[in-house]
Amino acid sequence: MKRVFLIHGWGGSPDGGWFSWLKKLLAEKGYTVVAPLMPDPETPKIEEWVACLSKIVGEPDKNTYFVGHSVGCQTIIRYLETIAPQKVGGAFFVAGWFNLKQLEGPEEEMIARAWVKTPIDFAKVKMTTQNFLALFSDNDPWVPTTDTELFRKNLGAEISIEQNKKHFNEEEKIPSIFQWLEK
Repeated sequence: MKRVFLIHGWGGSPDGGWFSWLKKLLAEKGYTVVAPLMPDPETPKIEEWVACLSKIVGEPDKNTYFVGHSVGCQTIIRYLETIAPQKVGGAFFVAGWFNLKQLEGPEEEMIARAWVKTPIDFAKVKMTTQNFLALFSDNDPWVPTTDTELFRKNLGAEISIEQNKKHFNEEEKIPSIFQWLEK
């Protein structure tokens, strides 16, 4: 039985947009789906988000999968770093980032700074799975297109770029996530 953990982004919730659609579809197909409300979504902090994910996951295994959006992707990557060499099934990243652009002032810059500047041991992350897929939009206002190469280089992630999806905040469905989980 596959367990799927859906981790929302900065300012997001587990009930918004495509999360609701994906939770329902996966549950109907017999997956165990966990979509927590992450701590203080308006001011995400690495330690709090990774600790929350660790507690919720419990004991990961090869039937454990992760789907993240935006800073939720960073949370998953940083969580995987902490469990290496434990193996998981894989991780699907939607609008994930290592850099950000067009932040709206000093408060957002302060929140983002830790996520952007705190190093990640990608060798450890890659020990957990070789099954990474990163989905981007060609017109994301916050994620620079150069981050696609960082996901490919640092994680060996398969990259997919969709057109005119911005930050995937307004999407009601992202069929490629379900297709990836079914493989």
